[in-house]
Amino acid sequence: MASVVSQLVIPPNNGHKVWEDPSFIKWNKRDAHVPLRCHESVEGCLRYWYKRNKVDLLVSKSAVWDDDAVAKALDCAAYWVKDLPFVKSLSGYWKFFLAPSPSSSPVNFYDSSFQDSSWDALPVPSNWQMHGFDIPIYTNVIYPFPLDPPRVPEDNPSGCYRTYFYIPKEWEGRRIFLHFEAVDSAFFAWVNGRLIGYSQDSRLPAEFEISDFCYPSGSDQRNSLAVQVLRWSDGSYLEDQDHWWLSGIHRDVLLFAKPKVFIEDYFFRSNLAEDFSHADIQVEVKIDKSAVSIHNATSEDKFMANFTIEAEIFDTGSCYVGNGHVDLLSTNVAHLQMTQSVDYILGFIGYHLSGKVQMPKLWSAEQPNLYTLVITLKDASGLIIDCESCQVGFRQISKAPKQLLVNGQPVMIRGVNRHEHHPRLGKTNLESCMVRDLVLMKQHNINAVRNSHYPQHQRWYELCDLFGMYMIDEANIETHGFHLSRNIKHPTLEPNWASSMLDRVVGMVERDKNHACIIAWSLGNEASYGPNHAALSGWIRGKDSSRFLHYEGGGSRTSSTDIVCPMYMRVWDIVKIAEDPAEIRPLILCEYSHAMGNSNGNIHEYWEAIDSTFGLQGGFIWDWVDQGLLKPGADGSKHWAYGGDFGDTPNDLNFCLNGITWPDRSPHPALHEVKFVYQPIKVSHKEGIIKITNTHFFLTTETLKFDWVIHGDGRELGSGNLNVPTIEPQKSYDIRWESGPWYSLWTSSEDMEIFLTITVKLSCSTRWAESGHVISSAQVQLPAKQEFVPRSIQVTNAAFSTEVLDDTIKLSRQNLWEIKFKKQTGAIESWKVDGIPVMQNGILPCFWRAPIDNDKGGEGQSYISKWKAANINNLTFITETCSALNVTDNQVKIAVVYLCIPEGASQSEKSNVFFKVDMIYSIYGSGDVILECSVNPSSDLPPLPRVGVEFHLEKSMDLIKWYGRGPFECYPDRKAAAHVGVYEQNVDEMHEPYIVPGECSGRSDVRWVTFQNEDGHGIYASMYGSSPHTQISASYYSTAELERATHVEELVKGDNIEVHLDYKHMGIGGDDSWSPSVHDKYLVPAVPYSFSIRLSPITAKNSGYDIFRSQVQKN
Repeated sequence: MASVVSQLVIPPNNGHKVWEDPSFIKWNKRDAHVPLRCHESVEGCLRYWYKRNKVDLLVSKSAVWDDDAVAKALDCAAYWVKDLPFVKSLSGYWKFFLAPSPSSSPVNFYDSSFQDSSWDALPVPSNWQMHGFDIPIYTNVIYPFPLDPPRVPEDNPSGCYRTYFYIPKEWEGRRIFLHFEAVDSAFFAWVNGRLIGYSQDSRLPAEFEISDFCYPSGSDQRNSLAVQVLRWSDGSYLEDQDHWWLSGIHRDVLLFAKPKVFIEDYFFRSNLAEDFSHADIQVEVKIDKSAVSIHNATSEDKFMANFTIEAEIFDTGSCYVGNGHVDLLSTNVAHLQMTQSVDYILGFIGYHLSGKVQMPKLWSAEQPNLYTLVITLKDASGLIIDCESCQVGFRQISKAPKQLLVNGQPVMIRGVNRHEHHPRLGKTNLESCMVRDLVLMKQHNINAVRNSHYPQHQRWYELCDLFGMYMIDEANIETHGFHLSRNIKHPTLEPNWASSMLDRVVGMVERDKNHACIIAWSLGNEASYGPNHAALSGWIRGKDSSRFLHYEGGGSRTSSTDIVCPMYMRVWDIVKIAEDPAEIRPLILCEYSHAMGNSNGNIHEYWEAIDSTFGLQGGFIWDWVDQGLLKPGADGSKHWAYGGDFGDTPNDLNFCLNGITWPDRSPHPALHEVKFVYQPIKVSHKEGIIKITNTHFFLTTETLKFDWVIHGDGRELGSGNLNVPTIEPQKSYDIRWESGPWYSLWTSSEDMEIFLTITVKLSCSTRWAESGHVISSAQVQLPAKQEFVPRSIQVTNAAFSTEVLDDTIKLSRQNLWEIKFKKQTGAIESWKVDGIPVMQNGILPCFWRAPIDNDKGGEGQSYISKWKAANINNLTFITETCSALNVTDNQVKIAVVYLCIPEGASQSEKSNVFFKVDMIYSIYGSGDVILECSVNPSSDLPPLPRVGVEFHLEKSMDLIKWYGRGPFECYPDRKAAAHVGVYEQNVDEMHEPYIVPGECSGRSDVRWVTFQNEDGHGIYASMYGSSPHTQISASYYSTAELERATHVEELVKGDNIEVHLDYKHMGIGGDDSWSPSVHDKYLVPAVPYSFSIRLSPITAKNSGYDIFRSQVQKN
């Protein structure tokens, strides 16, 4: 086989290309196993994990997302192996040449004597596309090459790598192994010009023994290492996973040395007593004896009689005392004994050790207690010749009707899907960035992650163990693009793909099997269903029955999944399944709430259903991070790029931007909503009782503190600490609102709108948050002491002048205020306060918004398709009539009737009139303006984006204060987290820089808003009379500009501020992004509407609060 493979690197005519043969997936590659660390001693193990676990907020804050990340990626592997004497990192700059195809690779480039001085330098680990070689390609479903399995294009970029290494003299007499953490997508490797092996699977390790290929340890002769990486292979057909196609050696490369006989693999299992009083432990250990000549089983038994295998469990949290001393005695909680027999479990031929731990501290996402497992191999004299270790946790996964149980409790999966993604490094990850992800997740009450859609960097698993994060580990199998073909069978149906699929599952389970965080194995994603999946599930069930199986393919109806795990199923449908008595499995959404751009509407409705329906147990949001890549612009600036921005064809544009964080992990506004619906302490108010519920399953509220604050009309009336006794898990504590510390303040509040906000904070620091971090916050509206109704405008006796000019009607009162109306259109031409211009070009009706991604989903049935078919995006306003009414010395009314017709259409045709809008302005001597609007749409229009008014303010009016929901962006179907209060921001702060621009910066349920310059001059606005609260937005970018730009950096600020005051605004949706997903209650039907708006001049002498209070009175 070796000779065949070596000649195929540079294929001869009619040569067999092994990278196009799904039955040829590896050569000379060692079997998958757990990560090996090659310790020298038990003490060394414990010191290693003590240092490894010193991960906190400081590490998170050191995360970088720009060019500095390249150097950090090289340092990462070297840092962690420097304490391991028999492990050496090969990370660094390697020589690199990119050939357009395998056959065009430089001849004999793998020879030791090959001259590579003219080659470029490329960091390893990295993706070569992130360093200017070749281009990144993004597709969601379609393959980036013709679907012709197992063949791949002849134009198959091939990266040729070269580097050198020495074997340390301390490794003399040991066996040498070369370990690639992950290479995309297939590769050959040579040491000193000799082929050592071939591998594929872009997300799992490949390991080769190179003992016979290297120069002796301590030799002055350096060893050459050459690698040829192919961008495409038959394995690429199994990796169609809705992310960037990036190539190269993208994880660490290591050398390690082992003795002739060594610990090759081990499997930790524990079985908890029913009352959790003790744990029975079993550890299977596999010993590699292949370097020793053993003729038969009897000889093997005699040989192994010279060795002793021992396993011990240490309490990780207290084993390291300091000053270099490790307390081995008091922290050793179990010593496992070895049985005499050899175990044969699904190819795992090993030795069985067993023991018991009394009163183990259990692992869960809430309490991630870890222990250190240390396994030693000793010779006949008792000397340690090999030592391995890992972190383990005691936890039990079990099933009950309609429930998944962790340690006997039906935990809620408050999850998110996570791709490995770094905007500068691509698929290469930094530890600090992994920590940043976990810190943000924990701070936003996320307790579970699905590794979408492949096994991830091994450090990610250690960190999830450490921080406490439930995990679904997913096999590197997705064949989504086969759905587009009607005559090509999915690999799961083809026997010749079976070994390749099984190898990926085996590799995942064998590498990751000892991690406490993993509660489920997933067979992959969107790869249909067939006999090969049945085989995969059978292998896993035989190997590891301690976790549940997950697979959505086949619609969750197959025997290969232990849960119902649909994608993007609507709320009412998941409730229907959960209430079906014939379905005994729990339902956990493997993907839901598609976070594409301005999205995640309706997520609170999912959680209202989940919290109240037995059998619903949570889900995983799609997904964590916008997969934008950092791309330099022509002017040297950098921006987030998506599909097509690199000239990649085919591509799926911005469908990779589905995160609740930006690529640099800045939170989207929707992350606030996620934190709210996921929060573990719930507060509700019903029939005069404030109920505080601890929804944790294992934690009490002992380490939490409760604060309260009460506001009247947005102003704080009082605050303090709330004395709440310790609430046990899944228990509640009730407070009658009249017995609360806020009661006396409520009794004196009179006609105010009263809100009570209860905030729950950490009383001590954790690994992921400092003391004082808010984990839950809830706001309840208390009953008003007295009902209030709008008061009429307080008319001033002072008269104002009315001047009818050629083109305008000018209204003014001395130099206090001046308003000009255009006679022809009835629109306000300008508005001045104290002689300062504040408004220009207003006020007109508005029914259009810059489309967001969710508006575009559904092709012909999408909202945008229906809107554009109805010309709602292309309306012009024709003034039918404009007149001045009831002109007195202290009041003028101007009435305008607009006909809204498509641009270029004739207004004489009634069918062209889509809206008739009556607008009546009442202007008072005080400078107040009451605008009464009546909107009458034609009967055949689809639901509308919005119903409201639009006007433009001077750019200096950029200080915005409002009383409503905030402070972050919110919309009618995504506002549960946004508390009602008084907030202040400037226009830039209100803007949300979604990578693909669209409607943004909205604030919901606004009672009043002011727009002022730095001197305090400006405009006050509110809904008036019986009209409800308004939805507002303000931006330097016009609606047309937000619609025009395809990237945020393309936006050009206008010369004014565009303001929207909406009586109705359609929800943003988010159940998915490829069908109309706004729920009916958040649609804006095309029916008649009437509403009133108050506009008032404002200066530094008064405030929005004063004006608002002046317009309410006791009933």
